Amino acid sequence: MKALVFERSLARFAAARVAGSWAPGGGARVGPLHLADVDPPELPGPGWRRITPLLSGICGSDLATVDGRSSRYFEPIVSFPFVPGHELVGHLEDQPSARVVIEPVLGCEARGIFPPCEACAVGDTGGCRHVAFGHLKPGLQTGFCADTGGGWSSSLVAHESQIHPVPEGLSDDDAVMVEPTACGVHAALAAGPVSDATVAVLGSGTLGLTTLAALRRLALPGHLISSAKYPEQRRWARELGADEVVAPDGIARAVRRSTRSLAAGRVLTGGADVVVDCVGSAESIATAVAVVRPRGRVVLAGMPGVVRLDLTPLWHREVQLVGAYAYGVEHLPGRPADTASDPDLPDPGRSGSLPRTFHLALELVAEAGLGRLVGARYPLDRFTEALTHAAEAGRRGTVKVVFDLRPETRRPAWRNA
Repeated sequence: MKALVFERSLARFAAARVAGSWAPGGGARVGPLHLADVDPPELPGPGWRRITPLLSGICGSDLATVDGRSSRYFEPIVSFPFVPGHELVGHLEDQPSARVVIEPVLGCEARGIFPPCEACAVGDTGGCRHVAFGHLKPGLQTGFCADTGGGWSSSLVAHESQIHPVPEGLSDDDAVMVEPTACGVHAALAAGPVSDATVAVLGSGTLGLTTLAALRRLALPGHLISSAKYPEQRRWARELGADEVVAPDGIARAVRRSTRSLAAGRVLTGGADVVVDCVGSAESIATAVAVVRPRGRVVLAGMPGVVRLDLTPLWHREVQLVGAYAYGVEHLPGRPADTASDPDLPDPGRSGSLPRTFHLALELVAEAGLGRLVGARYPLDRFTEALTHAAEAGRRGTVKVVFDLRPETRRPAWRNA
């Protein structure tokens, strides 16, 4: 089968880092990622299913990996060679009529570990303590594990605990947006109770926009401010629920005006109750800490790397800095039980008493029409173009770029890249 394979090669990794620093996405041309003919991954054991991807997205963490910018923190919790691709919609190979999305985290159940860790026992797989153990090779998610394959290929395997059926009403574009939307839901709910609060969201790429949509529909903040760099991002931010959209260099002024704060140098005396950083750079984290109020909360949703940062204002103002990674179950006021289910497919949501992030995401994608954010699609053999486009998505007026793995007859030609 055809697959994009990421090999362990320090020389190519270094070359990708140099190329990516000159031109985002440039690491695809010289780095460890290449198109290859490989054998499909073996089924690791009972309870595993083979998936044929239809669409598979490119996200910020993929681009960081391809451009050699990902942190060495990940080295013990990934295994090589791996096939990237964790945002995907596909169908079960032995049940072609059943479209599914994959919850990528490879938790205890997928790894055959019993009893499960405390996090997995309550369905909070994003906090799994065993992502490098069990009968699978290390890999925090599908798309970073040598045993499972990934969505940038024509076949991968997934455990039943990872599989969610796609409702009939959702298109393929909608479905491929479920995983990034789940990340946005988790980030939005990590903000805590924000009714009547001022919330600022930094960044309006895919993660920023899905976080905005989730905040507007699930958390109901009093005033929602978004920073967006490009005109198309500003349009989407307004459409998905921001009360106010400003350029990145205008976020401090907008928060100051909204909260009637004063400014002491770069730092506001008051500030937003919560800031969700969907960028994850040193600059964005510093901005978040500067515009959040004393004892407010900064949610770090964008994947950071090694950054140099003055944390004095965080210490002095007793700001909470919390991470928001992946998904699991969510504490959502007024919704104590998860009712999403499908009698024909295994569904991890049935055993939980709290709503699963993926089920909230499936609902949000349908309600907000988030499949509209898919703006470009490429065949696998044009991966260098696809990754360059994804790295320049904002500037080129695109939000989500995906690989289209469907047969030619299923592709809407007018939307091909």
